[in-house]
Amino acid sequence: MHCRRQPVMRLANKVAAITGAAQGIGRGIARLFALEGAAVVIGDIQDEKGAAVAAEIVEAGGRAVFVHTDVAVATDLQGMVQAAVEEFDGLDILVNDAIWSKGGTAVTLEETDWDRSVAVGLRACYLAAKFAIPEMTKRGSGSIINISSVHGLLAARNSLVYESVKGGLILMTKQMASDFGPQGIRVNAICPGMIVHEGHRHDPASARARFAAEVYPVRRYGNPDDIAYGAVYLASDESSFVSGHALVIDGGMTAQLQDDLAGRISQYAREHPDET
Repeated sequence: MHCRRQPVMRLANKVAAITGAAQGIGRGIARLFALEGAAVVIGDIQDEKGAAVAAEIVEAGGRAVFVHTDVAVATDLQGMVQAAVEEFDGLDILVNDAIWSKGGTAVTLEETDWDRSVAVGLRACYLAAKFAIPEMTKRGSGSIINISSVHGLLAARNSLVYESVKGGLILMTKQMASDFGPQGIRVNAICPGMIVHEGHRHDPASARARFAAEVYPVRRYGNPDDIAYGAVYLASDESSFVSGHALVIDGGMTAQLQDDLAGRISQYAREHPDET
């Protein structure tokens, strides 16, 4: 497994359950959590990819199991938490990363697409916490990390339900932090910027990619490890006084005035077809 530095076992003896962990940000978090000593339950609907992530962790000397988890189904989320208890004797960390969404406005978005996006991206986070918190309470502490987005902070064109879900998730995070802090449970969110991973069809040499990278202050896209390191911090005892926070990891994107960055990138690619 890739790691930028030698792990120091910041999550030794911890047990984590992660939704959407078969690829992308969730996979990156699962791998780094395992390197830092945590036992990991991989929850996803992509059985082959999810099992491969668990096998990769085990082959590297870590502890992991895969559990088929459709986060829109309450019993699947309950089963993921139960797997953590049965396989690793408890649960300390929950990461809600699974997402499904579709572009559209209040006029063009289909009601069924709204319902599915809310079920996967918001309702599932409530349900996962509902099942996880009692197990965390038994251990006297816990950390819940909800993967939101910079789209939970700022609007973008044609993205009604995604912005609504990610914005709602930030306030859900704050409410849960208030409700369960007395039980020793911390709840935080991470707001990633543009993160490129193996699930994307992405040519870093294309004009679109080069232009997009140049408008970020750090002059590059993010990758799953960028988010995973933030998640390790929020899951570890180093952040014991951090709760109800939305940690923005976006390469400085939201530090700038926003003028439809995604639209500008697409327009540049259309205007420079010979460079793509």
